[in-house]
Amino acid sequence: MLDVECSRRPSRLEFHDLSPELGDFRRELVTGLSAARKSIPCRFLYDARGSALFDRICKLPEYYPTRTELGILRQIAPEVAERVGPGAQMIELGGVNSLKARILLDALDEPAAYIPIDISRDHLRASAEAIYAEKAGLSVLAVCADYTQPFELPEAPGGGRRLGFFPGSTIGNLQPDEAIGFLATWVKKLGPGAAMIVGVDLRKDPAILEPAYDDAQGVTADFSRNLLVRANRELGSDFDIDAFAHRSRYDVPSGRIVINLESLKAQTVTIPSDDGSIEIRFAQGERIHTEDSYKYSLEGFKTLASAAGFRPTAHWTDENQLFSVHYLETAEG
Repeated sequence: MLDVECSRRPSRLEFHDLSPELGDFRRELVTGLSAARKSIPCRFLYDARGSALFDRICKLPEYYPTRTELGILRQIAPEVAERVGPGAQMIELGGVNSLKARILLDALDEPAAYIPIDISRDHLRASAEAIYAEKAGLSVLAVCADYTQPFELPEAPGGGRRLGFFPGSTIGNLQPDEAIGFLATWVKKLGPGAAMIVGVDLRKDPAILEPAYDDAQGVTADFSRNLLVRANRELGSDFDIDAFAHRSRYDVPSGRIVINLESLKAQTVTIPSDDGSIEIRFAQGERIHTEDSYKYSLEGFKTLASAAGFRPTAHWTDENQLFSVHYLETAEG
């Protein structure tokens, strides 16, 4: 479905709804919890309540990534604009919270189009409408889609460079081989002569990393347990929320934060279905794996990006070497 808002100005606002599917929550939940190593896909963390909790996480004193990346982007925006040139088409993967995108759009030389892509339909529409209202002359072509799945980008005005934008160290939620495959897909999708900016969290002292994923106020714990709250609300399951604890740790050899929900007692959870209820048994101490967050060295991420077909040409970090932003280019046509 395509909604188009017409205007007297040459720019345009479009909403391309490709009807993305998160997958059947009940099916994924039952499959994941029936496995020898129980798990729930991390994409189910972001219902409305989960998204609101994550917004709170981003403002916590322990959670350095958001404010550190914002600081880097503010410093480098003029240099990025010079590298990209005039009339750019900026494509943001995960275009719901557009604060970071605004920093680049404000710096770019008369960008022709902004193409935010996100699976959250209502939030994406609101964000796209807000940017269109703010940026005279900028076409905003929002795409409601899962950016990890195949889809076609809309035709955009302007003959400038395509600039992919993937902030937030979301690349870290993918296994390294998955990250290579994902970036390789975007090398092809962006096309020759394009560029991509990727936010990447860096390896560091566990004393800094671990509190970022287990804050003193317990907001991150609420965010993790919201998976079970969602299951109770949407599926009619009977998880005892207080009987599960948020656990996170930094695995130094693999360079990743590992996040689980731990059962605090032996218990049985019932998940209703059309074919009858399904019972899932938990031993005391048994864990549900919910998320990984990989951290990279500067050279480690450049190697990964190169394996995907990008050419790393610049990177920037904060003074404490907590976070990095990478500028990658595709080959010329």
